[in-house]
Amino acid sequence: MADRRYTKSHEWLTVDGKEVTVGITDFAQAQLGDVVFLELPSPGRKLEERESFGVVESVKAASDLYAPVAGRITAVNDQLSANPELLNSDPYGEGWILKLELSGDLPSDLLDEAGYKKVTEASAG
Repeated sequence: MADRRYTKSHEWLTVDGKEVTVGITDFAQAQLGDVVFLELPSPGRKLEERESFGVVESVKAASDLYAPVAGRITAVNDQLSANPELLNSDPYGEGWILKLELSGDLPSDLLDEAGYKKVTEASAG
């Protein structure tokens, strides 16, 4: 997970050239509980950094999803429509949410694994 970056609002992302894959962290899915529904955008939509792009609903709550970077959506994980529980069972693998074509640079406030761990420890404590 060394190449994975995180936001303080519990999204993760990986970067391969200009392609960015986005999901929510294991900590976030654990806080939500069993995910029952996702409202996701269509490919082609342009997002600004921190723009809301969808909603995740669980047995506990509904939460907005935010883009960790600016870019154009190139793919949405269609498996999540039929199997939203993938966010719970495999948040860093089959539970990815969308892919973006990065526009601009990565935000400077993205966290590495150690930095994100401090955020989750502070939230838990």
